[in-house]
Amino acid sequence: MRLGRADDACVNASEEIRLIVRGDDFGMCHAVNQGMAAAFRDGIVTTSTAMAPCPWFGEAAEIAKELRIPLGVHQTLTCEWDYFRWRPITGGVSLTGADGTFFPSVELAQQHVQFDDAVPELLAQVGLFRSAGLRPDFLDCHMGSTLPAAYAEVSAQAGVPFLYSDEIRGKLASYSELSPRDASGKKAWLVGYLRGLGPGVHVLVSHPAVPSSELESLTGPDSVPYRWAAEYRLSDLEVLTDPDISELIDQLGIRLSSLPEALAGLRPLK
Repeated sequence: MRLGRADDACVNASEEIRLIVRGDDFGMCHAVNQGMAAAFRDGIVTTSTAMAPCPWFGEAAEIAKELRIPLGVHQTLTCEWDYFRWRPITGGVSLTGADGTFFPSVELAQQHVQFDDAVPELLAQVGLFRSAGLRPDFLDCHMGSTLPAAYAEVSAQAGVPFLYSDEIRGKLASYSELSPRDASGKKAWLVGYLRGLGPGVHVLVSHPAVPSSELESLTGPDSVPYRWAAEYRLSDLEVLTDPDISELIDQLGIRLSSLPEALAGLRPLK
């Protein structure tokens, strides 16, 4: 994966199309880690978000350092799977259900998680990044926003920008998701998306993973996130590493960027 282009110096930044292709859930499991490495090395992913409380975070950290993958902290206060559960790093009582793991949905987390428990937990997650030798470019949140005030506080204390803050979102021209689409039409959707991009900074969120029985065992077929376990992730990796997509990006003059590169020197759009 190659950020930028050789003729960058000749391009007016205000007229440039800058695309951040984000791969989420790094560190969740081995299949996701291998998919992220492939999507960055052989595809168009330009940055990833990693989940510090997850069991495969250590491997993700080593891959990120080896491949020099720009990273954000995927702040984690939920765990969506039936059979694959993870716990907080800290001991905040309001962070977990009866089984001692994170709540399975944002809605449940919003009902129970308290600010005074969330802030230490999220700061501890940033701390794990730094103790692993990683420097996060930004913070975001897994599955959705549980407690906005906590994210703002953690961003201020950690000195790392929150992707969904007014300051950052004001500099983005668009924010889209690749993953929740049928595999049969995903490449066509991505081609249309790329052709429709105008000048500015755009974020496209993906969830690549390699085929594995690990993914198939995450949750039951009747579970709400079932298609997120394997189907969406495998088809994401397929299109992200498709040579036709890389060629189209070059043809359209789209600059693949990390978040700091994309936002460098830009003022809010409004």
